[in-house]
Amino acid sequence: MSTPIPVQQTSTANVLRQFYALTKPRVVQLIVFCALIGMVLAVPGLPSWADVQRAVLACIGIWLVAGAAAAFNCLVEKGIDAKMKRTAWRPTARGQLSDLQALIFSALLCAAGSVLLWFTVNPLTMWLTFATFVGYAVIYTVILKPLTPQNIVIGGASGAMPPVLGWAAMTGDVGPEALILFLIIFLWTPPHFWALALYRVEDYRKAGLPMLPVTHGNEFTRLQVLLYTFILFAACLMPFIYGMSGWLYLAVAVAVSIGFTGYAFALWRNYSDTLARKTFRFSLIHLSVLFLALLVDHYIH
Repeated sequence: MSTPIPVQQTSTANVLRQFYALTKPRVVQLIVFCALIGMVLAVPGLPSWADVQRAVLACIGIWLVAGAAAAFNCLVEKGIDAKMKRTAWRPTARGQLSDLQALIFSALLCAAGSVLLWFTVNPLTMWLTFATFVGYAVIYTVILKPLTPQNIVIGGASGAMPPVLGWAAMTGDVGPEALILFLIIFLWTPPHFWALALYRVEDYRKAGLPMLPVTHGNEFTRLQVLLYTFILFAACLMPFIYGMSGWLYLAVAVAVSIGFTGYAFALWRNYSDTLARKTFRFSLIHLSVLFLALLVDHYIH
């Protein structure tokens, strides 16, 4: 006969899960992964034990601040989240956590991450990470998202910062290599997000958000997705052209970029929600595989 779990223990575990959900774990994992790639590429050859320690501390600090930005986003957008199927489950949207709880949680994470980065990594990484927090949590969430259909383009600068943060953590500066990685993610963000917005357009319309499919229609958005994948294709070649990667990366970059462009072309020619979902999912594969190829190529190039 199993022993019943005390109510208080169950309740505490549930609250902890709700706070954890505020950090948007899957999104933050991708952020930290991209930052880690920046760290690895910034260190020639195999890292020393000191490099590994610095990278671990930087990843923790970046995770904390990114989680803080996500929690603040959930707080600000709780009314919008409640109207959308994709986000209605969030603890703030369901009223499971109060505004004060979410605000304090976000502030504590941001403060802890900032202190950790300042004292164990370097001040430049702390300021860049904090600027990313402000860019996403305030400029994008509060100002851009409700005002302009170009919100994801301009606000994408914050989402493109992780490799720059990683590079700065290991070198104390921002090199051209880091800016190339920034450019790739910056150009990847619009077609990635608009593919999602295409099949979630009614959610955004109900929420009153001026996403591109809402303001300019399905056909125009599909064309923009296709055009951005062309530009992104060119940007994905830059690590090879600049000399920061070799033939393995080039082969992978060409393959996944052809795949992404192929999905975008098919979506442009003949739209369906199913195809839009597949395009969105492939965009995640595209970025993950691309950065993984950069990581592997770094050690064999």
